[in-house]
Parts: sequence; structure tokens; C-alpha cells
Amino acid sequence: MRQPERVRTADRADTGDRNPGNKKKKRSRNREFAAVTYFTIALFIIMMGYIGYYDLYRSQDFINSPYNERQDVYANKVTRGEILASDGEVLAKTVTADDGTETREYPFGSVFAHVVGYDTNGKAGLESEENFSLLTSDSFFLEKIQNDLQDKKNTGDNVVTTLDVSLQQAAYDALGDNKGAVVVMEPSTGKILAMVSKPDYDPNTLSDNWSELNSDTDNTPMLNRATKGLYPPGSVFKILTALEFMREDSNYSDYAYNCTGSITQGETTIQCFDGTAHGEEDLTLSFAHSCNSSFANIGLSLNGDSFLSTCESLLFNKDLPCPLGSSQSQFKENGSSGYAVKMMTAMGQGETLVSPYHMALITSAVANGGTLMTPYLVDKVQNYAGSVVTQTDPSVYKKLMTSQEASALTQLMSAVVSEGTAVELSYGDYTVAGKTGTAEYSSDKTKSHSWFTGFSNVDNPDIAVTVIVEGYDGNRNARAIPIAKSVFDAYHMNR
Repeated sequence: MRQPERVRTADRADTGDRNPGNKKKKRSRNREFAAVTYFTIALFIIMMGYIGYYDLYRSQDFINSPYNERQDVYANKVTRGEILASDGEVLAKTVTADDGTETREYPFGSVFAHVVGYDTNGKAGLESEENFSLLTSDSFFLEKIQNDLQDKKNTGDNVVTTLDVSLQQAAYDALGDNKGAVVVMEPSTGKILAMVSKPDYDPNTLSDNWSELNSDTDNTPMLNRATKGLYPPGSVFKILTALEFMREDSNYSDYAYNCTGSITQGETTIQCFDGTAHGEEDLTLSFAHSCNSSFANIGLSLNGDSFLSTCESLLFNKDLPCPLGSSQSQFKENGSSGYAVKMMTAMGQGETLVSPYHMALITSAVANGGTLMTPYLVDKVQNYAGSVVTQTDPSVYKKLMTSQEASALTQLMSAVVSEGTAVELSYGDYTVAGKTGTAEYSSDKTKSHSWFTGFSNVDNPDIAVTVIVEGYDGNRNARAIPIAKSVFDAYHMNR
């Protein structure tokens, strides 16, 4: 008797046994499909993550780029917002003619030239850095819809800066016709209150004078000397030398040196300014008198690698936290440096270079108990009706030194004013701690750079001021100290 059911079952079993590769192929295809699926999912997640990262962190940088053509699209739909001083005074605005032509105007002319920048022939300064905000309208959404329907442009947001008009004007006037820069900061917050660079230009006539300004290689009026100028620091660098000495020698308060007007090591001789013999000095008097011989002597005792580490911790050879473009300051001494390099570096000469802005950061940290706050120029962004869109809150950038070290440096800098090279700053209704500097930069010994960096209201510091004047030749009006005093006076006059 036939048993069809059993035969069919057996046939199926026999068939499977004869083709075991089918199952392996199927499993292999499943693995390949799973791999492709997982890869696709992973790629999707990566792409979404990048889009999110770009939207949150990078989109504004790309839109701000002067090479990005999307700027033109924004400008066709939005009238550029205003840039305002901290008190609301207009620093840059767009004026629209009857025929719809828009012109960017700068009411203060060249006073804020380098920090506010320009919006013609490209962009610079805050006009560049805040381009995204200025071409973004956060007006009421129904108003924007109505403007779009009527083919009218919306009004861009306004950028309210930390800049103080009275301090900016005081610094600008005090610097006069000299080449140089002034930076004023609020140490406790990181606010940049003033930033002046000369020679300058008038952004209102920039397009007419563009070729002439860019071809002037002798004066380089387009260069923001405050953030991008690099100079030998001269004796203001003794702040860092003193800090390193204190870190290496816990008995630094016992330091003693007899200055005879010069010091010689090997074939290198360092002289004090005008060959002055300062006599017996401790660290405080060496700093107050800005004694080159004493600091060259200190430099010989320092560990080069440790000195390099200290300077780099204070942002030498590093990108600076800066709301505008800035240059890296340079420090090159290390453990293999010879006597000459050690002596020259300790007194702020040699190959060391620093920007005025960087010295303002270091000075602000000293004034703020060793803590550097993140520097900023934009206090808030608001729509044209005054509603706040974004607000900048002060934040800590980095601890540059301990509070004890900052206090010790403050005492040294106070002595500079009370009995040293900046005694003319001791006559006023406010106290000052600071450091002067005279930096040689060429074979012409009759000219040098004049420096001052310091802060006022020593017990509760309010502002830090850094000044450099290029090519000081003995003219009192070209010295940094009177310029700094004008800024301090302007600040305290209104307080």
C-alpha cells in the first residue's frame, strides 16, 4: 500500500540533506543585509549629528565669512541692524534713501574704526564678527509675515556692545597722532570697554580711500595694533619674570642685589636705563625701579623649561580668547638657552613678542585675583524694538595664577606707582598698580616703544589699561603713562 504522506516528507528531508549550502547562503545574505542596514543607520545618525553640530556651533561662522554668498541673500531681505555702545549711542547704522539705496554710516568716524570695523569692500571688526546677528530679524513674527507679503525688508537685530564712549574717546584723544594702541578692560567681568589703534581710517569714506589705505605699508592704518600688533614688551614683561622667580624660589622676599648700573656675564653686558646705578635692591625695589641689571641677574637663575611652561600657561605661543582676530604672542627661551638669551628675555628684550591685548589680559588676571574672565565685546543682541534676543553672561576663561601670586604681583606693581617709574600716577583720587616699559626695537637707540599696563582702585580693581606708543623719542606726549592717566581720569571722573 502506498503511503504518499511519508514519501513526501522523506523526499523533503532528503532534499535538504543533499543541499546544506542553501542555509549557509541564506545566513550569509542575512548578515550582509544586517550590515548594510546598520551602516545606513549609523551614517544617518552621523549626518544628523553633524547637521545639529553645524546648526548650533558652526553655521554662524560660515554665514559670517566674507566669502559666503548667502550674506547677499540675507541683505536682500533684511536691513542691517545697528551697532550700539553700552549706553545705547549708535556706533554704526544703516540709512535708507528714498530710492531704497542703503548706506552704512558711522557717527563717530575713525574713533571706533578698528573695533567696530566696516561693511564696505568686505567686512572687519564687529561688522564682520556679528554679521549673522545684524542680518537676522527677530521682529514679531506677524510683522515679518506682513513685510514678506508686501515685499518689504525686515529690520535686523541690534548689537549692544560693552564699549564705553567716554573711555574710547579719552583713549583716542590721548593717543593723539602717535602710532600705537590702547586697551581697556573690566577685570571682574571680561568686558572690553575701549580699544583704540592708530594710525586709523574713517569707515565713512573707506570705499573712496580703499586703494590708498591698503597700499600704505609704512603706516598700515588697516591693522588693528591692539590685537594683531606684536611688539617686544620691554620691562612690562618683568611681571612674568617676577612670577616665574616667585614660583622657583620660595624665599624670593629675601632676594638682594647691588646694582652698579650694569651686569656682565660672559661676553654679554646689560645696562640699566641711562646707566643708572640703583644700589642695594630687593625684589620690590628692583621691580619698582625697573632695574635691568637685577632682572638679568634673576634671569640667569631661572630654569628655562619652567619659564617656558609658565609663559605658555599665561597664553604665550597660544591662541588668545578674543572676540576679534588676534596674533599669537611669542616666547622662545627654553632649557637650552644660553646666558645672553636668559638675560635679555628676563628684561623683556630678545625674541619675545607680545600684543597690547595680551598684556591687558595678563594685567586683568592679576587684578582679578589670578583669574582671567572670558573677554567679550557684545553685551547683548536685541531686536529693533528693544527685546533681548541673547545676553552675554561673564564666565571664567582660565586661572592664570594663584590668588597669592596675584597679590604678590599687585604689591610689586603698586610700588612702581608709589616709589618707582610711574610715580606720576600716584597723584589722584584713585590708586593705581602698574608696570612701565621701554622696549628697543631697532639699531636706532634714540627710539623705542613706550609701554604701560596696570589697573586702578587697587583694593577693589575696576579697570585695567594697557598702552603702547611706537617710536618714543623723548617727547613726553609720546609716553604711555600720560595716556593711561587720561583714561583713568576719564573713568573715575564719571564715577
